[in-house]
Amino acid sequence: MSDLLTTQEYKSIAAGLSLPHQAFIDGSFRSAISGKTFATTNPATGAELTQIAACGAADVDVTVEKARDAFEDGRWSRLHPSARKEMLIKLAKLIKRNARELAVMESLDSGKTIFDCETVDVPETIHCLTWHAELIDKIYDQTAPASDDHLAMILREPVGVVGLVLPWNFPLLMLAWKIGPALAAGCSVIVKPAEETSLTALRIAELAMEAGIPAGVLNVVTGSGPDVGEPLGRHPDVDMVSFTGSTATGRRFLSYSGESNLKEVTLEMGGKNPAIVMADAENLDRVAAHIVNGAFWNMGENCSASSRLIVAREIKDALIDKIIAHAREWPMGDPLDPANRIGALVSQAHFDKVCSYLDGSQRILLGGTAENGFVEPTILEVPADAKVWREEIFGPVLSVTTVDTIDQAVALANDTEYGLAASVFSSNIKRALRAARAIRAGTVTVNSFGEGDSATPFGGYKQSGFGGRDNGIHAHDQYTQIKTLWIDLSDDADEAVS
Repeated sequence: MSDLLTTQEYKSIAAGLSLPHQAFIDGSFRSAISGKTFATTNPATGAELTQIAACGAADVDVTVEKARDAFEDGRWSRLHPSARKEMLIKLAKLIKRNARELAVMESLDSGKTIFDCETVDVPETIHCLTWHAELIDKIYDQTAPASDDHLAMILREPVGVVGLVLPWNFPLLMLAWKIGPALAAGCSVIVKPAEETSLTALRIAELAMEAGIPAGVLNVVTGSGPDVGEPLGRHPDVDMVSFTGSTATGRRFLSYSGESNLKEVTLEMGGKNPAIVMADAENLDRVAAHIVNGAFWNMGENCSASSRLIVAREIKDALIDKIIAHAREWPMGDPLDPANRIGALVSQAHFDKVCSYLDGSQRILLGGTAENGFVEPTILEVPADAKVWREEIFGPVLSVTTVDTIDQAVALANDTEYGLAASVFSSNIKRALRAARAIRAGTVTVNSFGEGDSATPFGGYKQSGFGGRDNGIHAHDQYTQIKTLWIDLSDDADEAVS
């Protein structure tokens, strides 16, 4: 990606965008069968961007039928792996060619800063799709040990028609996390983007057709959860659903599966992620930079955000001073201004929810101001039984409490219904690794904040999710079935046939 532009240049691009507004079904844009639409708005200004097709159960039925046709006739599922690889790489190249348009579209639709869209979301989307494309012809089937009279083959086959239900916090990147391995495996997919952020998924579907991916293989059905998500979750001809979003909605998808065809369900849900900083942590300034990035990146609208800081009592004040200094280097404002690091929360409803946690009863160490969809980076000192300590806020709010020992820190880190991510900061690598192993979370970083990369699996323990992992080779497992072929090679077998 080239250097960042000026605010005015981004606004000029925004003014010239042709925004997609129809669902993408079986290779073409279509209005909802009902003709209904809903508004998608710019969270930073409240202005309407466009009207999007408000699909319903009838649209889901049509899309599932088309996706099933595409899967069964093999136009994608039975292509040579190298052909699927070539088209997915072409899609990644087309995204790179249209990167700036997609970055601006993403910022307008979600409130994310153009800085993050240009430097993280779009490049990582391209990398993710390329990584899974390159893996297509590098995952081998297996043979199992057997007697001399038998051959045991273990095959991976695409699971079939899958529903991919996306969150609104990383629309492009979560799309890539799901379609990358699902398409690589040979599945036909139906994407249900979040109602708040549908634009870039629709544009990617259009680029996928340009890349040669056959009609019916990548579909995007827009609309609300009850009107599109639930019919998708209940549909008897959908083989599997991969969902990223809230724990409450994840529970509903389990119910939909249980009440329909027992389709496979993979869930990646909430987190209330701890960052432990022990007294022997080296370079508190560097630690503070990681804490700020973990807590406030993407306005805290991040399931793996470091929203709980557990710090050794004797260094708490020194660390907080450095965290505040770094947080003040994250300006807030117009998302299309590349100087800004904090944009608008995704919607008025979500803004109101985040504000409900800032009731004035906490000791505010930084921030606490919220206005017109924007919430300042906020640091609160709270006891470990406080509501803001225990509940996922999904905003730029960091809660802080102190401990005296590493055992106390680990116990506090595990005292949550979630288990998605965590961080441990200590110069004693043995202590840090023992703590990391004791924390019940899917990803634990040591002396840093992060989620790994495309090669490392991402997912959670407990109510943060189950059923599979995003990223890495493990992501392909959720979109495949394992089949055993047991072949009798004995002489008796030949005699029985003759």
